[in-house]
Amino acid sequence: MKVVLTIAGSDSSGGAGIQADLKTFEAFGVFGASAITVLTAQNTLGVQKIHPLPASFVAEQIRSVTADFDVAAVKIGMLHSTPIIETVAAFVETLDIPVVLDPVCVSKAGSNLLEDDALSSLRELSRMATLTTPNLHEAYRLFGYLSGESDSLDALIAHPSPVLIKNHVVGNLSADLLYFGRSKRIFTDDLIPSTDLHGTGCSYASAIAASLALGNSLEESIVRAKRFITEAIRRAPHIGHGPGPINHKAGAPHAS
Repeated sequence: MKVVLTIAGSDSSGGAGIQADLKTFEAFGVFGASAITVLTAQNTLGVQKIHPLPASFVAEQIRSVTADFDVAAVKIGMLHSTPIIETVAAFVETLDIPVVLDPVCVSKAGSNLLEDDALSSLRELSRMATLTTPNLHEAYRLFGYLSGESDSLDALIAHPSPVLIKNHVVGNLSADLLYFGRSKRIFTDDLIPSTDLHGTGCSYASAIAASLALGNSLEESIVRAKRFITEAIRRAPHIGHGPGPINHKAGAPHAS
């Protein structure tokens, strides 16, 4: 069984963060390990409290996992601060396996999840990743990207690794745009009208990482992950009083 490591924050409500990552890994048939960066008190209404862990302890978790397991891919989520980002970057520099970075900045409920002075460090980490998966807001903060404006593509064209920008809407389709240099590919699936989107970014990046660990190409991994997310949204459990979580079990590749 392939092992995938998630380096991310903990979501006490179970819909996002490492909890969503581990559910996604299970759905894809890979074994999930985790290194927790921050603890959060949160639910579908927002993030009430963030408790960062010391960067040295994040590094210790990573060392413990990698000393015992042959990790096939890494997914990176909420890092929160510059010291944690730099610690993770030092680890990523040593790797020759797929690394998928979800550059978490703001939660679905609008809570800020990245310290203001950490953006440049996060941007540098994205240069080391196999794939970075920002939403439209994160793509603007990291790369100055504005949907539909060709003169906002300079930073993306110069970026040394692929970037998948999520959450475009084209008619009745959900569209994600993969940029790598001057190449662009569009990935589409049904647009599901729903407010139950808590943890979709975490789960999408985790699904891509899991698929890469299983030996699929980057583009095939994106296709599989997008299909997974679409079905997980379609059959969301409708719980909570804010943007609810998705149904990871329903989105599983083997689900009926």
